[in-house]
Amino acid sequence: MANRPSERCGAFTLIELLVVIGIIAILTGLLLSAVQQARAAAARLKCENNLKQIGLAFQMYHDTYGSLPPGFRSLTDTQPMPWSGWPLSLLPQLEQTALFANAPAAYGLNRNPFVNPPHTGLATVVSMYVCPSDPLSPSTHLAPISEIVVAFTDYLGVSGTNYATKEGVLFPDSHIRFAEITDGLSNTLLAGERPPSSDFQFGWWYAGIGQKFTGSADMILGVQEVNLLPVTPTSCGPGASSYSPGRPGSPCNMFHFWSYHPGGANFLFADGSVHFLPYSVAPIMVPLATRAGGEAISSLW
Repeated sequence: MANRPSERCGAFTLIELLVVIGIIAILTGLLLSAVQQARAAAARLKCENNLKQIGLAFQMYHDTYGSLPPGFRSLTDTQPMPWSGWPLSLLPQLEQTALFANAPAAYGLNRNPFVNPPHTGLATVVSMYVCPSDPLSPSTHLAPISEIVVAFTDYLGVSGTNYATKEGVLFPDSHIRFAEITDGLSNTLLAGERPPSSDFQFGWWYAGIGQKFTGSADMILGVQEVNLLPVTPTSCGPGASSYSPGRPGSPCNMFHFWSYHPGGANFLFADGSVHFLPYSVAPIMVPLATRAGGEAISSLW
């Protein structure tokens, strides 16, 4: 005998099915968002820890040599490894002794780190110099103009206001002692985040000439850097480029500090502390970048 309507098994109507699908989609979206936020937080924490380790390496270097390393080594008769800078100097303090030990021999008599084939170090990724939030790191890339494979750093030393002022801590041929940072170690920037340039020509950690052979935009950068490159698209302007968000792929990003973290970037201070600075502190970046400016700075981070 056929079942009566009241005895039939229950089933979803089309509307009920759509409601269930909608609820699942919402829950999935919330879950994915939570996962992405957790990953972003973990990447930011790892990035912060990298800078803390770099800060400790700076402290150890200073204890050993009585000053901080040069931000960038210019081409002079007294420099055994020109075009390198603080990232190469800190390798022994970052447990990269072998890579550092190979550098003098690799430079050779011509003192040129860019000869063909280039140094192994030039294309060696150092994980401590890579922020995991950077989607292009830690891989190596072919620099199209130079036509050599290079590895990059997401952390640049703070040279001061710009490449020419030299009132910061890490600038060309600098050897700054902590005693010379009279603004206070906790009030003075040492390094900060800035991903490599979109064309992979700037941000080389091992060696790089920077803008006009100054190291600017390779391993050091001013907080209001100027554009010295006539080949850069005129939309970037001459500068000064202030601390502000970057846009992936924009050639103008190379002239200012920024990061892939939402709202700001991590900065290392001369006392070894690391702070996440929001872009809203751009007006006080110059006082933070000078070592002996005598400015009064209120803590905004």
